[in-house]
Amino acid sequence: MKTRAVVSLSRRDLLKAGGALVVTFPFAPMLFAQSRQAQPGPPDANSIDSWIAIHSDNTATIYIGFAELGQGCSTALLQFAAEELDMDMQQLRTVGLDTHVTPNQGGTYSSSAMRRGGPQVQRAAAEARQALLSMAAEQLAEPVENLSVDKGVVFIRGSNNPALRYGDLVGDRQFNITFTGSAPLKDPASYRVVASPLPRHDIPLKAKGTYPYMQHQRLPGMLHGRIVRPPGQSAYRHGIQLVSLDESSIDGIDARAVVKGNFVGVVAQREWDAVRAAAVLQVEWDLPATLPGNDNLFSRMQAAPTNDRIARDEGDVSLFDTAAVKSVFSATGPYQAHVPFAPNCALADVTENSALVLCSTQDVYGTRNNIAGLLGLEPAQVRVQYHEGAGTFGHSCWDDVAQAAAVMSQHVGAPVRVQFMRADEHGWDTYGPAHIGRMQASADAQGKLLTYEYEGWQHHWSLVDTTLQTANGVAASEWPAMAAQQINPLVLGGMYNIPNIKLLNHHVDGLDYLKGAWLRSPLDLSFTFVSEQCIDDLAWQLGQDPCEFRRRNIRDDRWLGVLDAAAQAAGWQSGPAAANLNNDDIVRGRGIGLGTHLASWGGAVADIEVNKRTGQVRILHLYGAIDAGLTVNPSNVENQITGQLVQTASRMLLEEVLFDQYSVTSTDWNSYPILRIMDCPQITPVIVQRKNEPPMGAGEEVMAAAAAAIANAFFDATGKRMTMYPFTPARVLQALA
Repeated sequence: MKTRAVVSLSRRDLLKAGGALVVTFPFAPMLFAQSRQAQPGPPDANSIDSWIAIHSDNTATIYIGFAELGQGCSTALLQFAAEELDMDMQQLRTVGLDTHVTPNQGGTYSSSAMRRGGPQVQRAAAEARQALLSMAAEQLAEPVENLSVDKGVVFIRGSNNPALRYGDLVGDRQFNITFTGSAPLKDPASYRVVASPLPRHDIPLKAKGTYPYMQHQRLPGMLHGRIVRPPGQSAYRHGIQLVSLDESSIDGIDARAVVKGNFVGVVAQREWDAVRAAAVLQVEWDLPATLPGNDNLFSRMQAAPTNDRIARDEGDVSLFDTAAVKSVFSATGPYQAHVPFAPNCALADVTENSALVLCSTQDVYGTRNNIAGLLGLEPAQVRVQYHEGAGTFGHSCWDDVAQAAAVMSQHVGAPVRVQFMRADEHGWDTYGPAHIGRMQASADAQGKLLTYEYEGWQHHWSLVDTTLQTANGVAASEWPAMAAQQINPLVLGGMYNIPNIKLLNHHVDGLDYLKGAWLRSPLDLSFTFVSEQCIDDLAWQLGQDPCEFRRRNIRDDRWLGVLDAAAQAAGWQSGPAAANLNNDDIVRGRGIGLGTHLASWGGAVADIEVNKRTGQVRILHLYGAIDAGLTVNPSNVENQITGQLVQTASRMLLEEVLFDQYSVTSTDWNSYPILRIMDCPQITPVIVQRKNEPPMGAGEEVMAAAAAAIANAFFDATGKRMTMYPFTPARVLQALA
């Protein structure tokens, strides 16, 4: 078996190379270094042998715990290491995530790779460099301050002759020291690698079409599997209830059924046989009318009992009643899906007392724990190796498909590769939950915000994946309360100075709705769709420019920075919104918005076009600005901004999960369309670089701002407010009527 790496190097060859220096970010008292032999992990987080390995050929391997999901973290994290080690990027490599090899840094979500992982790698590399220089000083009988390093080669200051290489100091040997965490970091003013727009390591193979994605992985003797389920999910509580199955219905195909509880699949030697067998296997399901359907979704959510929590309560919001200018606004956001271009895939080889699982996931150790429970094994008996799949930026079906592969492999006693079909992915996704937002805000006659009240309804994320629910009978349940699942004070008024504010969260029990999970910038598009339209309305009532109104009420320099950066990039022209309304069939508008997720600062401007005759909306240009603190790789972040804005445009115009009382009905690209290339807006990404600040998130932090800007641009063009997205022609025409 080979573990994918940035360079072509097998784990066996890597171990032969003998990297011995491994440094970790300190979490507890330090222990002596471990051997780099592959063994059930995670490697000791307090060991110096868990994070950075220096090889005898003067190269290094950086062991990271964050998944390369297409966001470029496998390059940016190496930039931190190269900077602090005084090595070139060409000298560094990393390996794919593996629960027998790589550290446990938690899941790759909430833009955590740079925000949490960056400082860990940076401090580890700085500690390694300090230790190496101390060793070199001892061997050369020179004070450390007389030494310098270039490309992993130690020089005595004043001499151009190399003295020692890092590889000469520790290559092929254990370092055997503890990590104190006291090593000083480089002055940001001296950075030569960090903050540079270096090319990503993974792009050349992807551009050539030779990158080894998860769908390309194979194991000797493997079978091909497909799941068999109803076309789309019903209420999460109900799950899947199998009534009967006729295995003789696939007698003419070289395939067999796999049944465990309510889990049904098929396996075959040939993939096409598995596809055919899944299509013709005669199965009867219990399909009760348990869902509200799209038409009754929001009325049921508002009528349902809720678990309420006050997220923020300051001042006296009753001052709204006597304010000079008041705005009341309500709106809704739909369920939206992850739906990667290539449906998820996994490969499992389960024996009596072990399991090897190759899959995509945001958290290899979390996936390992779930699969161990599913199979009746201990976590240490399960090895999970990460392979990148089609991007989703959120919790799609990758754990579901990994569990399905494990169930089938355990059942048939052979390796099984499971590939989801399009309807499996669309119909059984864990969707971004629907939201209802109600808001009222006020300002004084001079345009200073006075009060802000927001209450929102939504359910939490599903904790149990469908395979675990059906195969082991684990009851549906939701994640416990956490920040990204509920009212977000950072997005809801958090960018403004508001003396009187109250935020109320209504948690709806999600078991009687569709499965939910985090989708890029969870719930934030819905939050700003409501909040920033209400803020815009106050500016309009006052006859003030919406950008200047925000400046007047801005909370701090970080928010002001992204507001000004987006406005400047767009060439914002001051003036009140909806000041140029006309009777033309096709009208244009411009809007501005602020927003983020759980970190960083985002601002956006949108230029749109509305055909009042057909109801068609086109987004012409999006300008997005992010302040993510220290931007380690500006090219990466520009790409992230571009991806965020394209996805926001798609979600605002087109994306909505459709379902009736029985099941999800949007199970293909026709019923769940996404933005096509021909309709993609022009994108202008803007980075507000702050080298002296810690790195923050940059993977989802401008989407909320862009959603708000699009909504406000619609008002500027038409003088009407949209109260639900996506902006389908029917909804647009209804709003214009």
